[in-house]
Amino acid sequence: MKMLKSTLAVVTTATVLGISGFAQAGATLDAVQKKGFVQCGVSDGLPGFSVPDAKGNIVGIDADVCRAVAAAVFGDAKKVKFSQLNAKERFTALQSGEVDVLSRNTTWTSSRDAGMGLVFAGVTYYDGIGFLVNKKLGVSSAKELDGATICIQAGTTTELNVSDYFRANGLKYTPITFDTSDESAKSLESGRCDVLTSDKSQLYAQRSKLASPADYVVLPETISKEPLGPVVRKGDEEWFSIVKWTLFAMLNAEEMGINSKNVEAEAKSTKNPDVARMLGADGEYGKDLKLPKDWVVQIVKQVGNYGEIFEKNLGKETPLQIDRGLNALWNNGGIQYAPPVR
Repeated sequence: MKMLKSTLAVVTTATVLGISGFAQAGATLDAVQKKGFVQCGVSDGLPGFSVPDAKGNIVGIDADVCRAVAAAVFGDAKKVKFSQLNAKERFTALQSGEVDVLSRNTTWTSSRDAGMGLVFAGVTYYDGIGFLVNKKLGVSSAKELDGATICIQAGTTTELNVSDYFRANGLKYTPITFDTSDESAKSLESGRCDVLTSDKSQLYAQRSKLASPADYVVLPETISKEPLGPVVRKGDEEWFSIVKWTLFAMLNAEEMGINSKNVEAEAKSTKNPDVARMLGADGEYGKDLKLPKDWVVQIVKQVGNYGEIFEKNLGKETPLQIDRGLNALWNNGGIQYAPPVR
């Protein structure tokens, strides 16, 4: 019943708006510039991705993507406001125009990309669904979870993927769904369920918030592909291009050895033609995006390249201690890759 109400709300909102079904189609950049900030939809609290710090500031790799968009558009990464959204309300918020971009550990799928009036602008983090268990459960593989009670966050791709995995392997389970990831994690900790399932990045994040993180282990299996990235409304190619190339700029900067400490010096003195084009020292490539000439310089100087925001929020020096893995650059053992500024 809750899912039906949510679906009806989306349809009703889209019908009332009457602009190809979605608000601000074709005019997002104008609206953003007029109000003076980017409204960014983020999670309702996921360490490493988007979560309030001790001062109430939203921090994390997803939040940094939005700051990078603000840096590109305004030359000021601080010109962004955040809306914390749970999994069930995130798409409605974007479709209705409540947020300008959704950067909220959201999986790119065919139905979301083609059937909801939305379009994904790239992949911030390559992930996959896994399982978190208390060590006292005594299992070392997902194949040993027959008959388990599993906590799952409602409104996510996890529900279908887990169902498919257990059916394909001839296993039975009892799902218990919750609206928020914190509720799911607390239920695992209290013993209400045997297993917590979600994207592996989220499992590491939730484990770090438990009273005794060392008592829990993420099982080795990864049962799905979960490319997570920023989402915008379909029908506004201009805004889509800005968000997409903001992410590409951070990836290209890392590949070229451009970081927050050297970007300004490189912009002034580089002899590398690829770097010169990217940093605005040669050509007018920002003009095509309706962005200032130094848009990449501002992104990297104020927010960082991709490697910097990964390590700051998710890397080995953080409580999550996540390896780059698939999220390493293509020339360093991973699959992160960006088209060139040319």
